[in-house]
Amino acid sequence: RALTIGITTVAIAALAVSGFFLASRSSAKASGSPTSSVAALQFVGDTAIGPGGLGNFTVSNQDKTLLPKDRSPQVAVAGSHPSNGLPPPPTTNPNPTPQGVTSNNPGFSGFNGLTHADQRLAGTGAYTNTQFSLEPPDQGLCAGQGYVVESVNNAIAVYDQKGNLKAGPTANSQFLNLVPEINRTTGVSGPFISDPKCLFDQTTQRWFFSELMMDNGSNVGATGRNYSLVAVSQTANPTGQWAVFKFDTTDDGLNGTPSHAGCPCFGDQPLIGADRYAFYVTTNEFGAGFNGAQVYAMGIWQLAFAASHNGTIPPVYHIDASGFLAPYGGLSYSIQPAVTPPGDWNSDNEGEVQSHHGLEYFMSALQFGNPPYQVLDNRIAVWAMTNTASLATSTPSPQLQVKVIGSQTYGQPNNVSQKPGPTPFLDFLTSLGYSNTEEQIATNDDRMNQVVFADGSLWGAVNTIIGDGSNTGIAFFKVKPSWNEGTLNARTQVGSYVSVAGNSAFFPSVAVNSDGQGIMTFTVAGPTMYPSSAYIAVNGDGPTGNVHIAAAGTGPDDGFTGYAPFVGPGTPARWGDYSAAVAVEGGSIWAASEFIPNASRTLYANWGTFVLHVNPDN
Repeated sequence: RALTIGITTVAIAALAVSGFFLASRSSAKASGSPTSSVAALQFVGDTAIGPGGLGNFTVSNQDKTLLPKDRSPQVAVAGSHPSNGLPPPPTTNPNPTPQGVTSNNPGFSGFNGLTHADQRLAGTGAYTNTQFSLEPPDQGLCAGQGYVVESVNNAIAVYDQKGNLKAGPTANSQFLNLVPEINRTTGVSGPFISDPKCLFDQTTQRWFFSELMMDNGSNVGATGRNYSLVAVSQTANPTGQWAVFKFDTTDDGLNGTPSHAGCPCFGDQPLIGADRYAFYVTTNEFGAGFNGAQVYAMGIWQLAFAASHNGTIPPVYHIDASGFLAPYGGLSYSIQPAVTPPGDWNSDNEGEVQSHHGLEYFMSALQFGNPPYQVLDNRIAVWAMTNTASLATSTPSPQLQVKVIGSQTYGQPNNVSQKPGPTPFLDFLTSLGYSNTEEQIATNDDRMNQVVFADGSLWGAVNTIIGDGSNTGIAFFKVKPSWNEGTLNARTQVGSYVSVAGNSAFFPSVAVNSDGQGIMTFTVAGPTMYPSSAYIAVNGDGPTGNVHIAAAGTGPDDGFTGYAPFVGPGTPARWGDYSAAVAVEGGSIWAASEFIPNASRTLYANWGTFVLHVNPDN
């Protein structure tokens, strides 16, 4: 069916993209025996975050929308819950006391970040008008050395600490030296890219950026293979030159990859972290089914040197971590590498690093099933990779351990209803005869979000169902890892919740400085609040005080991923799969989350991001 927009015709169709939907765990292997291999990291080319900016949006007859992705490992399978000495599975939803809400935010500043209009119109030269309309805007903020870098699906920009734009918005395809997303003259499409992540590494003084790539475009030279992309700055200035690398995640036994069940596969939602010796990427592997989490590691100094001096490219050490949690009821998923704030390594931590020849921590959730099966859990997994210094040698041999510990109850969240308000795109579809109602917002699942190792503890959070299930809240974890003759142990120090009365809080990210002070950012939305950017203070006792509204939403989400002509009836709108937060030199916190701004929008979507800066000492 065609929709008429002024004098322009835009095709509206239910697009189908193979492999982008929920996949069953039933075909995945359940072995607890780890396997490892060494993959090749390939140089793609040099690049920079160029100038560019927001132009006038024009709807064309080839303004194709990109199908929303939802590849959650939480699927409708009968996930079991073996106790293995831990508490039995919970049967009652958590019902925490809500925090108060305030707009009085001492020590706070911020500015509007990238919007859907920015990402749709990003790109210059051959990349002009080549971006898809896209949801959700996965958040890839990082900061350091006086700069703030923000990336979303699929654009990137650099700001100074006052919010002045220093470079971009640039199309991520342009930044990563790829064929444009869509050439609207020829119809030729480039690789599909998604899930940006970014960090500034204090040790090497370099910026690291990652994104998945499915090289299945219609351009000449498309390989049909799938990769993780890693871009590394050549100096401490993110507006300068970067080098782009890639490694193959297809895992079908070709191109030097291991042969996994149901592949060719791709590594969904790459998550990144670093210690002093290595840079880490973890993925969720999808093919014919869900294959579980994969862990990739490479020498960070060698990677930085290769980017800056055309040095030898380090190998990528690959561990198939999928079966490690099989004794606890399912395959591992979304193993979040920890990041460490500046100045945090105290003498105790230093002793552990030296005794283990390098050390990186990770955390993940364990809730393995969707309704009608078990949807609550009270366990989380703490992971540690040791001997990471060996990644700088010709014979890398890191070891990965996992410890499952008890936690407070958390579980699969429900969609979020919205406060009624202006919805011009919905009104437009209704005028054409489509039957739609104001969309709900998807909260996805309860996978582990961003993890920080600070003040000797691991800090993280997940979305969770609360109360009667009509609202979503956040479960917060503070975990103390320890060691006994080379064996990893851990215990939950703090297990608490964040919720907002009558509304929902979702997609959290925690950042903590070396003094154990920080914030957690997230979105707040519901029947009485438009989608807003929010945060709460965090210290050694967990989240404390009121929920602070950093940027109040000005209307409901009105994007194409929640309307039947695009995705079928009853599908909630895609929201950012994650937010981002990071501590910088001096102990202050930068963060970004999604909201609905009072800003220029496109026909298809009205989301925006807010970048906030908080000094926890105020």
